[in-house]
Order: sequence, then structure tokens, then C-alpha cells
Amino acid sequence: MSLYSPVEKSWPGKESVKVMIVKEAQEVNLHSSTAARLSQSRSSLRERLRDVPWWMVAILLIAVAVAILISTDANYNKAFIFIKAGLWATLSTTIIAFLIAIVLGLLTGLGRISENTIAKNTATFYVEVVRGIPMMVLIFFIALVGVPAVVDGFKALGAWLGGLGISGLSAAFSSAKTSSVPMNVRAIIALSITYGAFLAEIFRAGIQSIDKGQMEAARSQGMTRWQAMWYIILPQAIRNVLPALGNDFISMLKDSSLVSILAVRDITQVARLYAGNTFQYQTTYITLAVMYLTMTIFLSFVVKFLEKRYQINDRH
Repeated sequence: MSLYSPVEKSWPGKESVKVMIVKEAQEVNLHSSTAARLSQSRSSLRERLRDVPWWMVAILLIAVAVAILISTDANYNKAFIFIKAGLWATLSTTIIAFLIAIVLGLLTGLGRISENTIAKNTATFYVEVVRGIPMMVLIFFIALVGVPAVVDGFKALGAWLGGLGISGLSAAFSSAKTSSVPMNVRAIIALSITYGAFLAEIFRAGIQSIDKGQMEAARSQGMTRWQAMWYIILPQAIRNVLPALGNDFISMLKDSSLVSILAVRDITQVARLYAGNTFQYQTTYITLAVMYLTMTIFLSFVVKFLEKRYQINDRH
């Protein structure tokens, strides 16, 4: 044997020591893998908790708490029953005014991008005037100044037609009275005129977001400018502005509370009457606030659903 050759030494407990070392290594690996899994599960749990819409949880808790109060507390129950009588006035005023505002806003938006000087300046004048006056002042002005002025104009037109010998139309126009126009109709007119200016800017932005090449391509195929606008540009623009229209509808629902200054019996006006008669201000306005909150949150989810649906359709 060489003097420098390695000599493998052995002792009686050598194999058992090896087994113990292997077991300890396995246990260390097991502990480390378990710790890694725990750390990973904790991080994933933190990510899930971070992604939870806690604001929605808070709103749901508030709504549930008020619903429990309405079902168990006599004062809240009476307030809710009294206030919900004005719900139809709120919804009908908002829906009708918004439909009128869509038509008015679309026409005004087209006027804003028109090459016609008169149409463009008229539309711009209307938008800038409405945007420069507070909404409550506009509601007062349209309902108490504008509508009576239009009625007086009808009377003057009736007198003029009478002078021309057109008795039928003259009698119809001359019989117009300001008192015959209900306040809820005036409120609808005021909201539609006000929001028509806001929607005009949305439609203008939506139309201008479409590539100009599409208009040029349509014109090259023999379409007139208005045919290209109606069949090519507007369908795409309206799809693009649907989320913004939904948000403005929610805003109008909230702003419809301002028509209570005209004594329209919406839920805000009914709540004011109830609180004034019973002095239950806390009960009344908590119930009113949660009713508005519930409607707006529900509509917000509808808008988000429609937006995602159109995005999916666009991908396909």
C-alpha cells in the first residue's frame, strides 16, 4: 500500500450516523418547503385582501344596517313609506329629461363640429351659457322665466294669426296660459336643457375620436357628409360614449333632487315635507341618503357591465 493512499476508516455506529444525517437533512428540507408554502399563502392572502373592494363592503353594510332599521324601527319605517311615494316622480323626471337631453345634446354636438358658421356658433353659444350658470339658477330661470316667456310668445303668435284671419290656430295659441304648464313639466324642460349642453360635449368628443380617414373613405364611396356621419361615424361614436352617457344619467338622477325647489314631489321634496311635519330630521335624511346611494350604486354596476360587454364584443 502506498504511503499516501487514502484509508477508509470504519466504526461500529457509522451507518446509523449516516441515516440520522439524512433524516435531519430531510426534516430541514421539509421545514423550509413548509415555510415557503406558508409565506406564499400569506402573500396570496394579502393580495386577495388588497383586491377586495372594501368601499363596496362598507356601502353594503350601511345599506343593510338602514334596511334593518327600516324593518325594525317604527320611525324609520314610517319615513321610508312616506318618502318612497315620491320615487316615481324622481325616476320619471330623470328618464324623460335624459331622453330629451340625448336628442338635444346630439344635435348640439353635431352643430359644434359643423362647417356651417351659424350652426356652429349657435351650438357653442348654448353650451357656453349653460356651462357658465349654476344649475339651480338655470332651473329657476327656465321654469319661472323661460317657460312664461314661451307662453307669452304663443299668445303673441295667436294674436298675429288672428289678424291674418286664421281663427283656429289663433284660438289655440291665444288660450295658452303659464299656469297650465305643471311644475314637473317645467322641471323636465330645465333638466333636459341643462344636460343637453353637457351631453353635447360628450357627443362632440365621441365623434372627433373617430379617425378622419373613415369620413374620407365614406365620401370617396359617394356618400354625402351627413350620410357618412349617420351610417359610419355616429354608430361608432355612440358606442364609444356609452359609459360617459351612463355616468351622466347617474349624475342627472342625483341632480333631479334640485327640482324640489319647484315643489315637484320627488323623494327629496317628500322627505323635506315629512321632516318638517315630524321633526324626524335624522331618520328622514338618513333614509333619503341611502335611497339615493342604493339607486346610484346599482346604476353604476349596470354601466360597468355594459362597458365590459361592449369591450368583449369589440375584441371579437
